[in-house]
Amino acid sequence: NSVWVSTDHDEIEKVAKQFGAQVHRRSPEVSQDSSTSLEAIREFLNHHHEVDIVGNIQATSPCLHPSDLIKVADLIQKEGFDSVFSVVRRHQFRWSEVKKGENKMTEPQNLNPAKRYRRQDWPGELYENGSFYFAKRHLIEKGYLQGGKMAYYEMRAEHSVDIDIDIDWPIAEQRVLSFGYFGKEPLKEVKLLVCSVDGCLTNGRIYVTEDQKEMVSYDYRDIVGIDLLKKRGIQVRLISERDCSKTLSAMQLGCIAKVSATNKLQVLEEWQKDMGLSWKEVAYLGNEESDVECLKKAGMSGVPADACAVAQKAAGYICKSNGGCGAVREFAEHIFLLLEKVNSARKQ
Repeated sequence: NSVWVSTDHDEIEKVAKQFGAQVHRRSPEVSQDSSTSLEAIREFLNHHHEVDIVGNIQATSPCLHPSDLIKVADLIQKEGFDSVFSVVRRHQFRWSEVKKGENKMTEPQNLNPAKRYRRQDWPGELYENGSFYFAKRHLIEKGYLQGGKMAYYEMRAEHSVDIDIDIDWPIAEQRVLSFGYFGKEPLKEVKLLVCSVDGCLTNGRIYVTEDQKEMVSYDYRDIVGIDLLKKRGIQVRLISERDCSKTLSAMQLGCIAKVSATNKLQVLEEWQKDMGLSWKEVAYLGNEESDVECLKKAGMSGVPADACAVAQKAAGYICKSNGGCGAVREFAEHIFLLLEKVNSARKQ
């Protein structure tokens, strides 16, 4: 019925709200390194008496798909289970641990060495993967996330990712590219990136000399990002509300540009139609209120870290870099990750 992010961190609260979640501010008592998820959930319930069922989704499991959550919610709401948790099937043979100094032999735990299975012929065992725990209120109030009429939900192995230590992070990134959820519509390659000049390609500042000449600054990393996009066959076009044609000419980017654009969405729609592209094939990088409708239309949208609040709320990706300080290059890398995902899907 509602989606909440539980946190004691200002930046996490900001991002959660940008993506439409409500925020529960944790107390210091349940925000310690030793605090458990159960403690945070019980505190949440103390402030929300209207909640009967809690689905605790772990942020460290980034390959979770909405279809799994819908099925789990049905198990509780329609089939009467009190708690449901996620598991994954593992094919790992276990042996008893022999501690250093003990004079004894290890023993098999789940196999007979004399009749050893080939792992592909063995059904395996179910292990909790920590992706989610759903439970009714009365269980949680007693101090349980699992109990009563219990059921497990078996997730596919490729969706079962748990970030626990540093080395798990790059593995998780590759899993997300191959098996992550990217929306209902089929993925398409980005063919066009439209970038707002002021505040994205530049930092938005205009320097005026004594002889009334204007100067702007840009980051060479962003120029490299544009070149890399072109080499991947992605056309880059620039748009600006002011007449910055002299500046763009001096930068020698070789990009089609529309300056003095009073209606950015109209320009974007004209380019999209002229190139025969679907919106899924268009990416847009903007930073101002005038970019909001373009950000909503584009299949992939991004803003620099210092973009205005309404632009951040409309964007699908918020860069870590500010405008004019590497945001274009960073967004280009984000597009390349999508291309890897598309290529991976084609190979499958």
